[in-house]
Amino acid sequence: MLALAASTIAQIALEPFSRPEIDWHAVAPELILLALGALITVIDLVGLEKVRKWMPTLTSFAFLAALIPVLTLWNDGGELPRSLFDGAYVVDRYSLVLKGLFLLTGYVVVLLSTNYMSEGDYYDSEYYQLIAASILGMVVMTSSRDLISIFVALELLSIPAYLMAAWRKRDLKSNEAGLKYMLMGVFASGILLYGMSLLYGVSGSTKLTDIATALSTGSSKPLFTLAIVFTIIGFGFKVSAVPFHTWAPDTYEGAPTPLTAFLAVASKAAGFVAMINVIIVAFPGQADVVEPLMAVLAAVTMTVGNFIALRQTNMVRMLAYSGVAQAGYIMAPLAVYGTNGDRVPSAMVTYLVIYAAMNLGAFAVILVAARKTRSAEISSFGGMFGYAPGLTLAMTLFLFSLAGIPPVGGWWAKFEIFRVLTEGHRAIGIVLAVILAVNSVIAAFYYLSITKQMWFMPTPDGDESPVTIPPALQVALVLTVIVTLASGILPGLVSDMAGNLQLALP
Repeated sequence: MLALAASTIAQIALEPFSRPEIDWHAVAPELILLALGALITVIDLVGLEKVRKWMPTLTSFAFLAALIPVLTLWNDGGELPRSLFDGAYVVDRYSLVLKGLFLLTGYVVVLLSTNYMSEGDYYDSEYYQLIAASILGMVVMTSSRDLISIFVALELLSIPAYLMAAWRKRDLKSNEAGLKYMLMGVFASGILLYGMSLLYGVSGSTKLTDIATALSTGSSKPLFTLAIVFTIIGFGFKVSAVPFHTWAPDTYEGAPTPLTAFLAVASKAAGFVAMINVIIVAFPGQADVVEPLMAVLAAVTMTVGNFIALRQTNMVRMLAYSGVAQAGYIMAPLAVYGTNGDRVPSAMVTYLVIYAAMNLGAFAVILVAARKTRSAEISSFGGMFGYAPGLTLAMTLFLFSLAGIPPVGGWWAKFEIFRVLTEGHRAIGIVLAVILAVNSVIAAFYYLSITKQMWFMPTPDGDESPVTIPPALQVALVLTVIVTLASGILPGLVSDMAGNLQLALP
């Protein structure tokens, strides 16, 4: 895996021999992740079982260390955007926010994984190395403006996830989860690569800006359409859009719960980043093809996801289908990017940031509750207020946020999507906004049903002994609650950040 990670940024390592003026500051987050990932691997090979307990700490340090240059680059805003490798790699405020999101998500996932891995007697060291490699792929994805680097980043973030989904090797459901995810992922990668090859064929370049120029001046309209459709289908799998979502429920249920949180947040967000980069930069003149396709995908995805979620009795599967519906909400602004393209990235990134906090928090609560109930069935959450009132309140906040109920952050995320859809007074945006509103009401039903179960239903087994929360999970819960509340009560903080997220062109 480290060999794949090294190949992803091999140009960066060799650049000093051809271009001494390389901007080391711009690529510092990627280099720190790669260096510390390699260091963790060497320490594991030398120390073996002696260093096993230190792996979560070392991995957390790697993510926080990589966050430092992200912050310094943000403060050095006068020097942004920074373009490297002839425009194939761009560092701007849009990419920096996403790098920070992925690094912090990785940090929280490590917190969620610490006790789960140690108590389950799994292979800790390799697990954390794979998380680091996957996060590196996501960080590279944020700045990629070239089809080759986008595809390599997608594979770098996906291959470790295939392995981690089957981490519980003695569990048939985990083996099934890993196999389904891998087979569907490989199939989707083939479709995506075929679409990219068509884009290269019609443009003669892999750079997104060159593709945009070729598509705006060429005459092979059917071939353009075919290339765009295949490319979007490939990304549709990564974000679990309907009808490419069939892998998600079984994978989420069978995979280790911390990895499920990782897939539901970080992997999904990376797919949206790739989709934003390609559609906004490479297809600015193809709105007549992309907008109807994205409108249909968004409407079908949110509707199917919500209706199937209504029928679920397992909390993880419910969140899986909820995540499918959320993917429909997030991709909806791409249906109006032709007339409102400047605001589309900021609205989608705002939703991704808030969604990451509330979804990771919900999975943290599931992990804590499962330590007592040994079950993820919705019925097992009955009467939780009696023995864990603080945990119940936290889960209620996360569920209200997912439903879009003020004052928690989810309402602001949905409001930003509504605003982008309705600003241009276009029929396609208005219709999609109405569909989104109806689906939000449907989703509120099953979110509030879980809240009712926790607050008013009796404990299934009558056991109301207190639940213990390990320190790592306590930190994860505090962080996610703070972000979820702050983004709803003080939405100006989020909107001020999002206002700077113009997608820079090389």
